[in-house]
Amino acid sequence: MEQRAKKQKLDSTVIKEGEAEILVDDVNVFYNPVQEFNRDLSAAVLATYIKNRNEELARANALEEEEKGITLLEALSATGLRSIRYAKEVQGIKEIVANDISAKAVESIKKNIKHNRVENIVRASHEDAQLLMYQRRRDKFNTIDLDPYGCPTIFLDGAVQCVTDGGMLMITATDMAVLAGNSPETCYLKYGAISLRSKACHELALRILLQNIASHAGRYGRYIVPILSLSADFYIRVFVQVFSSQIKCKENATKIGTIYQCTGCESINTRSLCYKNLSGVYKLTPLPYVNQYCDICHHKQHEGGPIWLGPLHDQRFVSCLLCNLGVMKLGTSKRIEGVLNVIHEELDVPLYYTLDRLMSIIRCVTPPMLKFRSALLNAGYRVSYSHACKTSIKTNAPNNIIWDIVRTWEKANPIKRDKLSNDSPAIKILDAPITTNVSFTVHPLANPVSRQNKLTRFQQNPATNWGPGTRSRIRIDLENSKKIKNQNKNSTNQNKSPIND
Repeated sequence: MEQRAKKQKLDSTVIKEGEAEILVDDVNVFYNPVQEFNRDLSAAVLATYIKNRNEELARANALEEEEKGITLLEALSATGLRSIRYAKEVQGIKEIVANDISAKAVESIKKNIKHNRVENIVRASHEDAQLLMYQRRRDKFNTIDLDPYGCPTIFLDGAVQCVTDGGMLMITATDMAVLAGNSPETCYLKYGAISLRSKACHELALRILLQNIASHAGRYGRYIVPILSLSADFYIRVFVQVFSSQIKCKENATKIGTIYQCTGCESINTRSLCYKNLSGVYKLTPLPYVNQYCDICHHKQHEGGPIWLGPLHDQRFVSCLLCNLGVMKLGTSKRIEGVLNVIHEELDVPLYYTLDRLMSIIRCVTPPMLKFRSALLNAGYRVSYSHACKTSIKTNAPNNIIWDIVRTWEKANPIKRDKLSNDSPAIKILDAPITTNVSFTVHPLANPVSRQNKLTRFQQNPATNWGPGTRSRIRIDLENSKKIKNQNKNSTNQNKSPIND
């Protein structure tokens, strides 16, 4: 037995990640080392979800249900690495079904299950993912992990039906070009929403995916509660709980809406499809919500959506997740800690601006981030970063306040107006009067705790193995994989932005 195992190792390449080892001897089996962060975070989220679930069951005196453990489906498993890591690193799992439609992938999964000695938890499945989920609509899974190549929406109808009440969906999308506005007609075809070219495109992508999941769930009297929504590297990843309630489903009309973006100054406005009055009756949001021409620069506006306007995260869950990180051995723990701290600081307002883009519209030198954030705080508004962009300005201040701050900065750092055309949005913006008392004195809350603690908040893109690549390819240089992944690199410039953050 031992000799056979040694021969198997010699004939295969052994890749170790977390507590798992996978044997790779077929170039048509997919493995991407850059996604270690994705898998690490997913394991941490799953462990926290199970812990919270068990605490709720204990309070409800459902100890028998707690002792059973959860069932999990990894619908598109490839090598089985993710399922094996869950089995070895996360407590409280009764069964994991590692499924793939590829016969070669299933053989690889079986081999890796045996090699890692997790046969008692992980079971390989050779089935079409959609068919498998429809077959399990009665015998539901507590958790479903969908990490497809590209768009996940073809799997969502089955997923929202075969997950238990209060269960969790973990969903990845890698077709960022479509979600980020490069092809709005394709985005509508795949996600049922029009995307816009926006500096907030990564958060917009999250909100497009969430509205699509909510739409699928609503057809079956179910609603979603996002507990963590993440834009990272070349993909987005959302973790949502699914519950059953026809009444709660109706609230989707207040959490889903449209986005308007000016073609000149790129100012953003959002509106929900409906609102709920004081007596609890749903009413249509009156139109026009915005003028045809932007109030700031008088250029035309584009309309996008529908998008999810509700919260992206459950901050109580994020707090629990941060507390639980210390008990898990994760290769990218420093990066996870940094990103989660930024998420914990995020304001619950839709979308964001970027400081460099705000200033480039008027062609003015960019102020230090702390000064701009201070101006918003001194004016009585709140501000935070978005985890999706290191130059982001996420604030509850209306657009006229933001542009008053920009105008005030330009007065102290005047531009050469003779180089601007008469129809330039910059001329319209700068000619408008300033109605806000703006102070750039550094505010004590302008410097967030995550920055003070010098956490790895924003990841720099590795040069090798970047992006989702092609289907069914091993994308790794084994000799230099540790250097290539760059998952925890914390260089002296890691937390410095080009605008004196």
